[in-house]
Amino acid sequence: MTGQNVRWGILATGGMAATFTADLVDLPDAEIVAVASRSPEPAKAFAERFGIPRAYGDWESLARDEEIDIVYVATPHSAHRAAAGLCLEAGRNVLCEKPFTLNAREAAELVGLARDGGLFLMEAMWMYCHPMVRRLKELIDDGAIGEVRTVQADFGLAANVSASHRLRDPALGGGALLDLGVYPVSFAQLLLGEPSEIVAKAALSEEGVDLQTGALLSWESGAIASVHCSIVGGTATSASVTGSAGRIDIPYGFFFPDRFVLHRDGEDAEEFVADPADGARNSLKHEAAEAMRALRAGETESPLVPLDGTLAVMRTLDTIRERVGVRYPGEAG
Repeated sequence: MTGQNVRWGILATGGMAATFTADLVDLPDAEIVAVASRSPEPAKAFAERFGIPRAYGDWESLARDEEIDIVYVATPHSAHRAAAGLCLEAGRNVLCEKPFTLNAREAAELVGLARDGGLFLMEAMWMYCHPMVRRLKELIDDGAIGEVRTVQADFGLAANVSASHRLRDPALGGGALLDLGVYPVSFAQLLLGEPSEIVAKAALSEEGVDLQTGALLSWESGAIASVHCSIVGGTATSASVTGSAGRIDIPYGFFFPDRFVLHRDGEDAEEFVADPADGARNSLKHEAAEAMRALRAGETESPLVPLDGTLAVMRTLDTIRERVGVRYPGEAG
């Protein structure tokens, strides 16, 4: 980094890249200097849309651009290993969309590249950086509901997509678990760490990806988490955390909550409400701000989204897929 602003490169031009970039432009200390796609046309169109000075028709040119401080990777998750790895090997810091990779092996490879090169690497798990989720975790860590006993979380939508859509394409890491289930799993592990036992069931498509999956995670402490995800039915996207002395309910959108309710045993319920500026429109700015804070501080990992935590989540996702029989092309049998 050479100046006050943090200079960003955007790798990919799809919907997620556009949403992130729209939030990024609102941060006064962020400067978007380049965008890349696999071909020149979408890169140029994206650059024109957001006023980005350089557009590359290949990933390698972006990775070699030494005027970039950090690259945001927003490809389909089947390409995260290749895209993020290319940038890390070229000496670029990386913020990589969730799910971090297809599996824990690929995730460990990226973490190894970053640690060996002394580079910053972070999963774009925006939920972990959201002020309301951070406040919820602070309350739990401070003992507001006692020892955590159970976690419940769900994320489902009625996608109604064809077999050729990325959500149902095994070659693109399709299925509910990696696209949506990563959120309830990450939420449970934010509060309880990596589970010691996992039981899971799923309904699979003809292509071999999970249409919906339910898993029961358990810990040696006796805590249990019930998580569910679906691409064939819309759920409440709610979450509840019950402890030995109370409960916290998130009625909707637990990964970017606008409010939650704390129930302490023997006391009136207490509602926590988000700042309107932290609503869904601007929620991705928090992960960008955290990445920039860490870069300025000379940190190679974020304490809010530590790499060991990302690896633990990927191991859990791998185990759930093994339990339900989902395997992607190229994975070991």
